[in-house]
Amino acid sequence: MVSASGRGFDSRRLHHFSFDSLSLSGGPHFILIAMKKVVIAIDGPAASGKSTTAKRLAERLGVLPIDTGAMYRAVTLVTLEAGIDPHDQKKVEEIAQHLEIQQVFENGEVRTFVNGQDRSRDLRTPEINRWVSLVSSYPGVRRSLVEKQRAMAKRGGVVLEGRDIGTVVLPDADLKIFMVASPEERARRRWKELQEAGMEIPFEEVLQEILRRDHLDSTRADSPLKKAEDAVVLDTTNLTIQEQVEAILELLKKRGLDP
Repeated sequence: MVSASGRGFDSRRLHHFSFDSLSLSGGPHFILIAMKKVVIAIDGPAASGKSTTAKRLAERLGVLPIDTGAMYRAVTLVTLEAGIDPHDQKKVEEIAQHLEIQQVFENGEVRTFVNGQDRSRDLRTPEINRWVSLVSSYPGVRRSLVEKQRAMAKRGGVVLEGRDIGTVVLPDADLKIFMVASPEERARRRWKELQEAGMEIPFEEVLQEILRRDHLDSTRADSPLKKAEDAVVLDTTNLTIQEQVEAILELLKKRGLDP
């Protein structure tokens, strides 16, 4: 298990990854400065395949995946649970500034801890989907989380996925991927996720939500969703996750970045 958080290394905790260090278990604890320095930025719209591909890619490379979208969802979750109107920009920005977020990569999955509690399952609900684009549009929210994301990536050996990684968070990333897929395919993926989570939402409603988020994400004033000039476009509409991972590995190989 590897994790990322805002806290420094604590030798009392197993498998801890802080902004400043990595640790592995299996005998005496030790700090490991990441040997694989490659930094990969994956951007794209909702349900384009970023999160799953980033996790599988990280497994293949032996590096840490950072789910930046989950961080914005965490701010949204705490906002709603506190009874704060998501339109109240000042209060939402204050939440983002003080929120403690930790991510743990274990058994091929990224788990997100919010103020010390694993809230991973609570971050993908329709209610969070409805408000996360608004919350993530606030400059103060983005400043707070971008600072955390850059700290996570400063030693290298990471795959960050989101909407502004290659343009804002890590403009000097070794490889930038911009993933796209048709709205219908993305809606089908999200609809399937919701069904598997026991949420019966009509497909057309999911599709309209995807289109709404596309508009909000690409037109917001601060750090809008857009392709970095030097990013490679990967259309995942007809690709399996394995094919997406292999395509990125091939790009790394061509650039001499494969570990």
